[in-house]
Amino acid sequence: MECISVFDMLKIGIGPSSSHTLGPWRAAERWIKELKDSNNFDKVKKISVNLYGSLSLTGKGHATDYAVILGLNGSDPEIIPTETIATIISEIKKTKTLYFNNEKPIAFNIETDIIFNREFLPFHSNGLIFTAIINGKNKKSTFYSIGGGFVVKEALENSKKNFEIKCSFPYPIDKGTELLEFCKILDKPISEVVLENEKSIRSEKEIDIELKRIWDTMLECIYIGCHTEGNLPGGLNVRRRAFDMHQNLKGQTAYNTPVEWLYAIRDTKVKFRQILKWVSCFALAVNEVNASLGRVVTAPTNGSSGVIPAVLLYYLVIENHDANFEDIKRFLLVAGEIGSIFKKGATISAAMGGCQAEIGVSSAMASGALCELLGGSPEQVLIAAEIAMEHHLGLTCDPIGGLVQIPCIERNAMGAIKAINAAEMALDTDPKNTKVPLDKVVATMWETAKDMHTKYKETSEGGLAIGVNMSDC
Repeated sequence: MECISVFDMLKIGIGPSSSHTLGPWRAAERWIKELKDSNNFDKVKKISVNLYGSLSLTGKGHATDYAVILGLNGSDPEIIPTETIATIISEIKKTKTLYFNNEKPIAFNIETDIIFNREFLPFHSNGLIFTAIINGKNKKSTFYSIGGGFVVKEALENSKKNFEIKCSFPYPIDKGTELLEFCKILDKPISEVVLENEKSIRSEKEIDIELKRIWDTMLECIYIGCHTEGNLPGGLNVRRRAFDMHQNLKGQTAYNTPVEWLYAIRDTKVKFRQILKWVSCFALAVNEVNASLGRVVTAPTNGSSGVIPAVLLYYLVIENHDANFEDIKRFLLVAGEIGSIFKKGATISAAMGGCQAEIGVSSAMASGALCELLGGSPEQVLIAAEIAMEHHLGLTCDPIGGLVQIPCIERNAMGAIKAINAAEMALDTDPKNTKVPLDKVVATMWETAKDMHTKYKETSEGGLAIGVNMSDC
């Protein structure tokens, strides 16, 4: 069985896309490690990168070229000050020199050394080939960015098995039925079963530190999005809406930090319409930060990074004012496990499965996690995840201008609302009466992905992407 940790599903990175930005960034880092391991790094005289398929078709809008450059330059997406990105890129453009792994200068012309190829490589839609000139010969290395920041080396065509993560969990889980069986055997909720698996590879203190870091990143991202005014970059001139919504919702509350802000919101009495607006505001805020090359948590992808923090914050500020870190921990553990089931049984890559693989999966993750916090049984948690995905089946990925803005940002708000609704319906469902198990909807999503026309899979060649001109925006 494939072993995927919660921390593989929830990664800290830079926007706007996990598959088109974070993945290529990580691929560049892995290529450098490969060169070092083979004692070839110091021999490299020239480098170039070829982008293929979806990475090429929407690469400019997803900042794929910038991500590759930053990875080659030795920058870490988890810690790089986001305000320095433009300066680094500008300097490389001006000097036509890149500091390879921040160790040695090497001639590099962004215009000619990153090549966009419209054709698709055989294994996955997101392919890239790094080439180094070593001792007068071209040495090539092929990688695929398969969604959610996951990167694999070249593999057999149509292979459904991923090889990037190997470990040995005491309770190996590929399917929902297996997860429920372990819950029954151990007499534990889903979050505790997942925690037992995580404890086999990390101490509980390390788990808590990392989950706290993930939550802090989510909260800071929402806070930044709610307090940043103006238009998004990229040419569509999309106005940030989270700022205006937040200004109208927050009233006269005073605060100075994200944590103080959270408590200030808790003290605000809200009605149903305001709840909808707050949840939408949270989701929009995250994805506006994501669209601006800001730091987000892939959950499970950058394009769908707003759903989970929006639903979790909904629980913290609306449903349970006494919630604490243990609640946050349980939520993230359950969400991560549900995401891993979708990744193993289907895909979390829009380039492979359309937006159902991103917003659909994130909505299922959030819904299941919320259901457990609201008192749902393990069976009801999986029902919630199934309901959320069932109503995203067939959702296409057709970003206008190749940017993760329209319709992506709004879809996060819709996915968050659906997640809350699905959790509530699951809580009122007797598991004996459910007709569609989670594993069935995972399989259906994968079949739907395979049947979906390629132009609706993050190519900007179908749907809204061609139905709406850039000039219309």
